[in-house]
Amino acid sequence: MSYFVRTFVDIDYDSVLEVWKQTDMGGAHRGDNLEVILNTLENGGELFVLIEESSDRVIGTSWITNDSRRLYLHHFGILPEFQGQGFSNLLMDESMKFAHKLKLQIKLEVHKDNKIARSLYQKYGFKYLGDYEVFIVREIS
Repeated sequence: MSYFVRTFVDIDYDSVLEVWKQTDMGGAHRGDNLEVILNTLENGGELFVLIEESSDRVIGTSWITNDSRRLYLHHFGILPEFQGQGFSNLLMDESMKFAHKLKLQIKLEVHKDNKIARSLYQKYGFKYLGDYEVFIVREIS
């Protein structure tokens, strides 16, 4: 089997949502709809998809947004059936190339108990920022 990383195109949306659903990372209920994705891409971000070549199936995602000061890595994940096989390195390599190309810092959030993801991020040079707490307002009315 062969696998490769490419940039997101609109027709990937349903497959991307399935990855996010199976990995409990996001979806329209969290504001991650196609319009938002396309807006982040227009503003200098990138959404990489990991493809299983034989089936053209999206098996992983790495969504990077850009606020012109730094990049934010969101929704980095691999379908459960493909986890533990080293595919995260393919996605992370592309994500880091993107950051290096733009010469911007890259930041992410990871659950404190997700030891596998934390190990991957540390391998790529991410450093723990300390005891920061994360807050959000999801619905602005």
